Amino acid sequence: MSSAHEWKPYREHDTVLIVNFGGQYTHLIARRVRELNVYSEIVHFFQLSRDLINEIKPKALILSGGPSSVYHPNAPRIPHWVLDLEIPILGICYGHQLLATMLGGRVERGRGEYGRVEVEVLNENDILKGWSRIETVWMSHSDYVAELPPELEVLAVSRDSGYIAAFKHRKKPIYGVQFHPEVIHTPKGRQVIKNFVVNVASCRQSWRMENIVDRLIDEIRSRVAEGEKVLCAVSGGVDSTVTAVLVRKAVGDRLVAVFVNHGLLREGEAEEILSNLRSAGIDPLYIDASERFLSKLRGVSDPEEKRRIIGTEFARIFEEVARSDPTIKWLAQGTTYPDVIESGAVPGADRIKSHHNVGALPKDLGLKVLEPIRYLYKDEVRALGKALGLPDSIVKRHPFPGPGLAVRIIGEVTDEKLRIVRRASKIVEEEIRRAGLYDKVWQAFAVVGNDKWIGVKGDARAEGYIVIVRIVESEDGMTADWSKVPYEVLDRISRRITAEVPEVTMVTYAITTKPPSTIEPC
Repeated sequence: MSSAHEWKPYREHDTVLIVNFGGQYTHLIARRVRELNVYSEIVHFFQLSRDLINEIKPKALILSGGPSSVYHPNAPRIPHWVLDLEIPILGICYGHQLLATMLGGRVERGRGEYGRVEVEVLNENDILKGWSRIETVWMSHSDYVAELPPELEVLAVSRDSGYIAAFKHRKKPIYGVQFHPEVIHTPKGRQVIKNFVVNVASCRQSWRMENIVDRLIDEIRSRVAEGEKVLCAVSGGVDSTVTAVLVRKAVGDRLVAVFVNHGLLREGEAEEILSNLRSAGIDPLYIDASERFLSKLRGVSDPEEKRRIIGTEFARIFEEVARSDPTIKWLAQGTTYPDVIESGAVPGADRIKSHHNVGALPKDLGLKVLEPIRYLYKDEVRALGKALGLPDSIVKRHPFPGPGLAVRIIGEVTDEKLRIVRRASKIVEEEIRRAGLYDKVWQAFAVVGNDKWIGVKGDARAEGYIVIVRIVESEDGMTADWSKVPYEVLDRISRRITAEVPEVTMVTYAITTKPPSTIEPC
């Protein structure tokens, strides 16, 4: 699928189209809309066309923030006819400035506003309904709207600078806000988005996972011709398992589920995955390719090269399975929206990391691709799993990268490092489960690299590895904060790792958010 709107089940829902100008919070805008049970979809500004609008028929547009200045000659823009669509439009930050400029206003360089800023509401109107006269918002801009055209009126201003914080069109449902209502640092920001989406745009709040299960199954059934089989790689995680269950419900025993053990799984994971999959009604073809993968990784330290090797080897195994049965015509994958965005598969997006199920599969694989959850966030996939009746052992399972422990080993993957990271990660999971934290955090794991630390064990000098413990909280994996785990839990983790993994002399805790860091180390 080249675009989200090809996936027909979503067409039946009111859609808010998010126009992306390169803003770091664009995905958060989409999520906030979906939290209102309204479907949202992200398109880049250069993709906006009359054909796209006619196909999707959005109920409203939201223009995102972005790093550009609207007065620069090559600044991203949208066609002027967009303003005559007779649907509500909300501009955020750069979108706010762009709307003002397109309607005849003036934007200039200012002193900038960053972080928490107090604004004064001059005219509540529809978009700021429920706000007090003084509210705190989150700003991140250096340009500002210096002058509005007569068609626009000011709704709110920054108390310190006097800059226009919000405006509306006097006759059309067009609004602009300089602040970011999508971030949690704007306490009443979600109210602004709700006011716009539900009250102004009158979007139906029908976007619920239980409402789209049958539609997704019907869509898969309509794509896969009678007699064609679907190969589905399953890893035991919620994404691939939900995908496999959807396909099985659509095509029955024409699903060929394949579980490949690449030798980079966690301690006892292969057995656990097989048990979980069978409990979900999926009996996969199990392929132990541990030596095959590990031999290819020997001597390789570059993280992207490791991911490429693993992705290529997966594809070759799938090719071999497909060649063994000429009726296999499709490859089903548990690709999710963050995978698409971070892999740079969306035009104009920067590739953060390769995902073997998005950007690293060879183009000559020879199978048509099914990605039924490609435009869902992780929490939505979990809700879909619940609607499908999957057990919590699958639905609440922490995300685990496709390349496995290869991305939690910095540098070359060696037998020693694999042994260390397996045991250390097991200890981390055991302790957070013991503390009742497993379902409250997004991910918890251990990382090992090449660095060593001098220690003392048994009254003797010892040189050992440094293990980094990473525990984060997140809604969708696109942003994350480090978890403020109680000291006593961290203490137990550290003491157990240094006691039970003799090669380790130092345990550290990663406290960097995403961004600027990523969740996984490489």
